[in-house]
Amino acid sequence: MPIAVTPPAVPEVKILGDANAQSQNKRKIICFSDFDGTIFMQDTGHVLFDNHGCGSKRREILDEQIKTGERSFREVSEEMWGSLNVPFEDGFEVMEKTLEIDPDFQNFHKYCIANNIPFNVISAGLKPILRRVLDTFLGEEESSHIEIVANEAQISADGSEWKPVWRHDTELGHDKALSVQEARKEAELTCEDGSIPLIVFIGDGVSDLPAAREADVLFARRGLRLEEYCVEHKIPYIPFDTFADIRREIEKIKEEDDKKTGGKGVPARFNPRANMWRRVSSKNAVPRYVVMSPSKEEKMFLWPEAFTELKTPSVEIAEPALMTVPEVPVAAVQA
Repeated sequence: MPIAVTPPAVPEVKILGDANAQSQNKRKIICFSDFDGTIFMQDTGHVLFDNHGCGSKRREILDEQIKTGERSFREVSEEMWGSLNVPFEDGFEVMEKTLEIDPDFQNFHKYCIANNIPFNVISAGLKPILRRVLDTFLGEEESSHIEIVANEAQISADGSEWKPVWRHDTELGHDKALSVQEARKEAELTCEDGSIPLIVFIGDGVSDLPAAREADVLFARRGLRLEEYCVEHKIPYIPFDTFADIRREIEKIKEEDDKKTGGKGVPARFNPRANMWRRVSSKNAVPRYVVMSPSKEEKMFLWPEAFTELKTPSVEIAEPALMTVPEVPVAAVQA
């Protein structure tokens, strides 16, 4: 029978990285990953909307409204989810037939389990859907090792009502950057020797940028919009085609950090700009006139989920560009 999920008003914040669990690793590593387009090639919400909701044409119109700033991501998302009229089980059937998982993700996740590296999904989607998808494709036991940081949901038994229960009271509903920052702080508190954990983020679209800015190491799926944006703005990143590439790179990073720091103190690849970008990615910190007439880049921070469209693999390298936001107490920072 379809489920109805009613979470508490304030979602519980869990410790996503356990320092004691990584005693065999000199440096604690915590992985965060986007879900749609990263672990799975398709977008779970789009599959549902196109087949059981507003349809692809209306969805494209709504996506455009977010891009132009006419409506917020949260407002548009509520319309999209509200358009669904399908029981949970029936909706899941079409996802099970349509979704494709990265061919090397399961092996990568087993590697994380074996090496006590916490792996967390961070998404603007609905947690009950993401959990069901992972349970089905990975098995419930393996899926249980993945913490999902996403919005909860209220889904009626007959499928006539699908309502997101937003994780944060913001225009985005889920501030991914804040979630990563919370996990980093909690992880640091559990480090007995005072060392700083290494935060890894894996994504595919510019919608992942706010969370990616909080990471020490960024992996961007090759040929998609996040990689293009990183190239254009000289943001350090590592391209990947499958999660096998990420595993190889993490091994190299672990070896590099061990040689340079011995796993103590600050990671060899540390992102000192995380706090500044946390302020920039928060709508509450953006000056009023920016909100009134944001540029395209500023919209990426205010309504990032609108910028997930796929681009062609060919990328032209643009001249270095800085995103300038007034009233941020930093003179100039290269992206």
